[in-house]
Amino acid sequence: MLTVRAPATSANLGSGFDVFGVALETPADVVRVERARETTISVTGAGSEFIPEDPAENTVGAVAKALDAPALIEIDKGVRPASGLGSSASSAAAAAVALNELYDCGYSREELVPIAAEGEALVSGEAHSDNVAPSLLGGFTIVTDHGVTQVDTSVPLVACLPETVVSTRDAREVVPDQAALEDVVSSVGNAATLAVGMTRNDPELVGRGMDDDIVTPQRTALIDGYDDVREAALEAGATGVTVSGAGPGILAVCDGSSRRAVAGAMIDAFDDNDVESRAYQTRVGSGATLYRD
Repeated sequence: MLTVRAPATSANLGSGFDVFGVALETPADVVRVERARETTISVTGAGSEFIPEDPAENTVGAVAKALDAPALIEIDKGVRPASGLGSSASSAAAAAVALNELYDCGYSREELVPIAAEGEALVSGEAHSDNVAPSLLGGFTIVTDHGVTQVDTSVPLVACLPETVVSTRDAREVVPDQAALEDVVSSVGNAATLAVGMTRNDPELVGRGMDDDIVTPQRTALIDGYDDVREAALEAGATGVTVSGAGPGILAVCDGSSRRAVAGAMIDAFDDNDVESRAYQTRVGSGATLYRD
């Protein structure tokens, strides 16, 4: 039996819609695999009651099928589904690494990205790689049609997760089909600033580069209390705040000394809107880790 821990992720980061992603130190999914004649899946942990165990309907089952690697698969969810923290991607990435090793498939981590993305298609309807790439590779990732660019960094973050649900499919439906040229220019500039900030491990630049006037405003309307939470985080020392992935999770960038204050301010702001939440004081971290039992 092999065990893989794969981290939660945050995609988009505001200005990098469907392109940017980061791995978080916490939380994470743990997947255990053992060879079998046919794939069976069991799920425990956060939100497990909402996750199908039928391999044909589970992200991990899609990965096993893509690798032609049947197995007994145990998933321990640390990343709640419909959180905006890459829950399905964490499981898919962990399974891809574990099954690749179990069957000696020989794929590199980069080559596993599109395979793990097949699992994502069950959730969003399309095989997006902006969550599976950082969960597999760690750090900050840029996904394009030409492949994945990865940068190691350790920018401090707070991921605040309200006890509400926003489905990936619903969040994609509010994405506008068109955008004004000035908004596109602004987002390109912000995305470039954010990318440079990641290479410099600079929370100030990263936060400044998260602003987006195209997709983010449409998604914030789906999150009760978002404006108050964002304002509270900025007042507590965050350098930038945005929706994490499809939401409802909210991601704040800050320096290490401000994380506790930012986390507390975000929770309090959700409380003021009668929404329960929890906050992860984390940072950009490493990708999936393989353990041999």
